[in-house]
Amino acid sequence: MEKPKLLPIFTKGIIQENPVLKLVLGTCPALAVTTSAMNGLGMGIAATVVLLGSNVVISSLRKVIPDRVRIPAFITIIAGFVTVVQLLIKALAPALDATLGIYLPLIVVNCIILGRAEAFAKNNTVVHSALDGLGMGVGFTSALLLMGGIRELLGSGTILGFAVTSNFITPMTVMLLPPGGFFVFGMLIMLVNKLGEQKGRELDCSACPIAEACPSVDSCEIEEEGGER
Repeated sequence: MEKPKLLPIFTKGIIQENPVLKLVLGTCPALAVTTSAMNGLGMGIAATVVLLGSNVVISSLRKVIPDRVRIPAFITIIAGFVTVVQLLIKALAPALDATLGIYLPLIVVNCIILGRAEAFAKNNTVVHSALDGLGMGVGFTSALLLMGGIRELLGSGTILGFAVTSNFITPMTVMLLPPGGFFVFGMLIMLVNKLGEQKGRELDCSACPIAEACPSVDSCEIEEEGGER
């Protein structure tokens, strides 16, 4: 059996399978904590550490954990990492801990983390699982950072606390409220989907310089037409 390549495992969570903007997972923290770029960054880093650690441990123990108790075991492992992360944030960044509030311990039941444990880590090696967790974490963090940056810029006129537009553009407070979060979230999903469609069209057989000599062209055209000729 051919082993999956390492780079695609890492990059798929950032682009093709971004957990927030493509798979629409983890929407609760994505909408609740992204009132600023720093909040989004903090939540993203915390989730990435938990994803990476839990994936590595679960992959290491995949042949030891009985199948019938795997979900409780996965949740226990994830909860351990969340506890460590929360204690570190309390000690190093108490203001961020107070801002994230209940959403930090709720990482335990985040569907992204449990989903990667169930779908990937329990079936793959430690290295592959680590790359998968890191890639998904980077994708999650980038989405939250982008959402938080847009909402902070439009709602407060600042980025990471530094004034940018507040001196010449009136901040729109609604962007810091739930309606603003849903609006930015929806617009980013639309943008990502449009870019994905455009890339798909660019990679179509008709754009390929060797399409005439490619033996796969006929089969691709049959699939596009939805049946046999």
